[in-house]
Amino acid sequence: MKLVILGTGNALVTECYNTCFILDDDGKNFLVDTGGGNTILHHIKHAGYSLPEIHDVFISHSHIDHILGAIWVIRITAQLMDKRRFDGDMNIYSHDEVIELTDEICRKFLLPYQYDYVHKRIHLITVSSNETRNIIGHDVKIFDVNSSRTKQYGFIMDYDNGKKLAFCGDEPCHESNFDYVRGCEWLFHEAFCLYSDAEIFDPYGKHHSTVKDASITAQKLGVKNLLLYHTEDSDLAHRKERYTAEGRQYYSGNLYVPDDFETIIL
Repeated sequence: MKLVILGTGNALVTECYNTCFILDDDGKNFLVDTGGGNTILHHIKHAGYSLPEIHDVFISHSHIDHILGAIWVIRITAQLMDKRRFDGDMNIYSHDEVIELTDEICRKFLLPYQYDYVHKRIHLITVSSNETRNIIGHDVKIFDVNSSRTKQYGFIMDYDNGKKLAFCGDEPCHESNFDYVRGCEWLFHEAFCLYSDAEIFDPYGKHHSTVKDASITAQKLGVKNLLLYHTEDSDLAHRKERYTAEGRQYYSGNLYVPDDFETIIL
C-alpha cells in the first residue's frame, strides 16, 4: 500500500494545501479528508489520480478545512456519473453530524440533477465509534478522537497481513485511544508547530500539539513510523529539516514530515 499526500497544512495555510491524503492499495483508492475548497480537484489530478478512480472517502469532522472540498468532489463526481464517465458508486463515510451537514450543503448548492446522484450512487454513510467497515478490502475500525472542540472520528486500518495504521484526525491522540494506537506500524498525527515555536503559534490554545508532543506520544506507544501533518506553513523550505530535528530528540522510530504530493510506501 502507498500513501499519497495531497495536503499537509492546517486550516490557515496559503503555501500548501490543507491536510488530506489517498491510501492506494494496488489501484483501490481511499481518500481521507478533502481540504477546504476546489483545490482538492487540482491536487487529486496533479498527484496522478482522477475522481473515477476514487470510490471511498472518509471525512473526519466538519471544520471547513476538512469538509468543504467534499462538496466539489461530490459535484464533479455527479457530473461524471451523468456523463457515464464514472463506473460504480462512491461511498462517503463519517459520523452523523458530518453526514447531515454534507447532505444539507449538497441539497442547497448542487443543481437538481447533481443532487439526484446523492444517495442514489453517491452514498453518504453514517458510521459510529467502534464500528468496523471494510474499505478498499481492509478492515477499518472507526473511533471517536474525543475532541474537545467538535465531534471528530479517526480510524485504525489493518493492512499487509496484520499491520496497522492509525489516523487520529487533527487533534492530539487522546489517552482513551492509546490502546488503539499502541504498537501500530504507522501513526498519522497532527503537529501544529515546533515546540520551540509554541509561543508564536499557540497550538495549545487551538487544541493542537507540537512536534515534541506527537513524538513523545509515538515513543510511549511503541509506534514504528510517525508521520506528522496539519502544520503551519511559515517556513516550508525548511519545515522537514526543522521538524525532523525536534522530533528525533523524543522519538527513536522512523519520522516522516512529508510535503504536498509526496508518496510513501507503507
